Amino acid sequence: MHYFLSAEVQALRDEAQAIAAEVILPAAEQVDAQAAWPEAGMRTLASARLTALTAPQRVGGHGMGLLALATITEVLGRACASTGMCFGMHAVATAVIAAKATPHHDERYLRPIAQGQHLTTLALSEGGTGAHFFLPQTPLQREGDTYVVHGTKQFVTNGSQADSYVVSTLASTPSDLGDFSCLVVDRDTPGVGWSAPWAGFGMRGNSSRAMSLDGVRVPAANLLGHEGDQVWFVFEVVAPFFLTAMAGVYVGLAQSALDAAIDHLKTRRYAHSGESLADVELLQHRVGQLWMAVERSRLLLYHAARLGDLGSPDALTAILAAKADAAHTAVDTANNAMTLCGGSAYRENGVLARLLRDARASHVMAPTTDMLTTWTGRSALGRSLF
Repeated sequence: MHYFLSAEVQALRDEAQAIAAEVILPAAEQVDAQAAWPEAGMRTLASARLTALTAPQRVGGHGMGLLALATITEVLGRACASTGMCFGMHAVATAVIAAKATPHHDERYLRPIAQGQHLTTLALSEGGTGAHFFLPQTPLQREGDTYVVHGTKQFVTNGSQADSYVVSTLASTPSDLGDFSCLVVDRDTPGVGWSAPWAGFGMRGNSSRAMSLDGVRVPAANLLGHEGDQVWFVFEVVAPFFLTAMAGVYVGLAQSALDAAIDHLKTRRYAHSGESLADVELLQHRVGQLWMAVERSRLLLYHAARLGDLGSPDALTAILAAKADAAHTAVDTANNAMTLCGGSAYRENGVLARLLRDARASHVMAPTTDMLTTWTGRSALGRSLF
């Protein structure tokens, strides 16, 4: 499956697998049970400079694209979905900063990221716009060389844990370019506040919480690009990286659920006959269906990511489809794996219960699966997504 990866991506994947096995997987149950941000896993990934994955090579980063991101998030998602999501949002925010970075952004944010000394994340969602994360309502006010920001962002992954936040806002004045702006806000900026962590059904270790911006003053140099011109971020940078990262996590989660089912069937026998569950034809059929679904989702994801890295005009359609497909596969595989494992899996907070709860987030987190499927159809038909 990974024979076509470059030697550098394969080496990064091997490093991620080692960290996942030694640090992330052993902590997954505790991260979920305590709704704890996966600090040990994230710090270890940073120490290994895997958090430099999408930082440009010019600042010492790995300079990797979508295929590498899909590969690494799949590995992490297979061990702990929350850790995979936290890592993924850092990698996406890094790519967004890098897309229009000035020397100021390079030195203040990207170089420390490349050195494994800085974590960043996205702060896009707002309560009033729901799944339409690309329609910020947070106003931006220009005062000399400073921007003043008032507003509240919801469901910020790595909330209060990251060192900086890519915040979306309106433009300070009407612009022909559009009305979607992004600027980087440092964690310790006066006026930044945090709600208590959101108590989720799944993905409980994301440190997902609301970020309040009460008259936050940000240097104008922290703006990415020009005011109002970042709507292009949505479908040229944010969406491809964001959807690829999430799809990787959910493909990894689906593989973990399939692994659990296979292990159960291979190690259990009927007491009355001695027959292995792995030799029951109906169960073999069910495992075959799940294996095909997981492999199909992985191949679509890797294909879509490769198209994105190549700049193919078909990339966006494939990436939209890959995330929607991964969501269905994650939920269906975790659900069916629980059925295959029977009563031993249907216990409170067992491994498959955690995987099923985490998988369910794939349909809820913006953009929703229904929205992605509609966009896929519109894109395939050559229609505008909006």
